[in-house]
Amino acid sequence: MAVIYQAVYRRAASLFCRLHSTYVRKMRYLNELKEDDTLCRQAQNSGTFCLFHNLSPFLQRVGKKYLVPQLSAAEMKRILKKFRETEQQIEKSVLIGCSDEHVPHFALDLGALDKSVIESELKGSFTDLRKALFIVDGKDSSLMASAQSLLRWHDSHQYCSKTGQPTQKNMAGSKRVCHASGITYYPQMSPVVITLVSDGSRCLLARQPSFPQGMYTALSGFCDIGENVEEAVQREVAEEVGLEVESVWYSASQHWPFPSSSLMIACHSLVRAQEAEISMDSLELEEARWFGLEEVVEGLKRDHGSSKQDNGSFLPWFPPKQAIAHQLICEWVQQQTS
Repeated sequence: MAVIYQAVYRRAASLFCRLHSTYVRKMRYLNELKEDDTLCRQAQNSGTFCLFHNLSPFLQRVGKKYLVPQLSAAEMKRILKKFRETEQQIEKSVLIGCSDEHVPHFALDLGALDKSVIESELKGSFTDLRKALFIVDGKDSSLMASAQSLLRWHDSHQYCSKTGQPTQKNMAGSKRVCHASGITYYPQMSPVVITLVSDGSRCLLARQPSFPQGMYTALSGFCDIGENVEEAVQREVAEEVGLEVESVWYSASQHWPFPSSSLMIACHSLVRAQEAEISMDSLELEEARWFGLEEVVEGLKRDHGSSKQDNGSFLPWFPPKQAIAHQLICEWVQQQTS
């Protein structure tokens, strides 16, 4: 009987710990803010804010580092007062998370205000997101990407697709509602597969004309309706480089804010070495080629600034560590060396 009581106690204690863990409490608090407009409005008075200007995040340079400052509600109200804007502008913000101590974090776009005045007042600068993602640390990078994607979604979903009537944002920005039709719209992400193709001893990397000079990355493309991940990988590889994939295995996923908001589903894929002749789609790609292990290892040591040669050409380099393509390439190197 004592053994049974001990087992029941352990199970109950485990459940209590899970229900009262920092993570669980934080997620439940965020969900309450999303569902309760009154509670979220109160939270805006005690929360912190990261700023955007026409979807470009505000950064501050501290020494050699770039940071995404979190402004207090009092500081936000001071800035708005300086521009003779009402405090109601804060209600246009969107909820993007909270600290372990339940301090809510919001993002607010001040695109209607003078950018240079804000930059001077706060001693920083609004920076294009593509650049900003690679000069801040990983935690801030993820926060900026999520915030910008949500702000962009609200900007492009102000009207109901059925009635044409304006939609209304809830206080947290987790949805928009058309009161004329009763339709509720939720932010969505588009699934994108990104795959590092290998023939066993080499990996295939490609570049598009819009890429920075010398940069190569893994193949990627949007999933079509009705496809699973494996089918999307097989189709993209066939379309872009004319190869037939034998096997696919999952690696990881990452939210990516471009072109709007995407869920990058990263995979490795294998083709037969005997059937590895590339037939590139020149409408999609500028170049695609096989890389050996040594060339990949050297390429991982370079960045855009160190890849230019004296004759003006560029040595191959790969996406920085914040991009999931970098992880795929590093995993392939590890597979080869182990």
